[in-house]
Amino acid sequence: MSARTRLEAAKRKGQKQADEFNALHPVGTPVMAYPLTRPGVNAHFFKELDTVTRTPAWILGDGSPVVSVEGYAGGIHLPHVDVKQVAS
Repeated sequence: MSARTRLEAAKRKGQKQADEFNALHPVGTPVMAYPLTRPGVNAHFFKELDTVTRTPAWILGDGSPVVSVEGYAGGIHLPHVDVKQVAS
């Protein structure tokens, strides 16, 4: 498989993940975000943000799906974002 084919597949996969996130979670959704690493992976780089989304999710040039949140500049990889359950 060529590099171009792998990149296009990664972009399709990332866009699907971003589209699914956006369909379920509008801008302003409460989340717990981990910009650098998830809990338990690397304590030196661990940081968590109790925040809300400020943009719809999108993909980077390599196909990675990301979303912006309040209190952090740039996008955070979707696997590093946990949607918080809102009490009803």
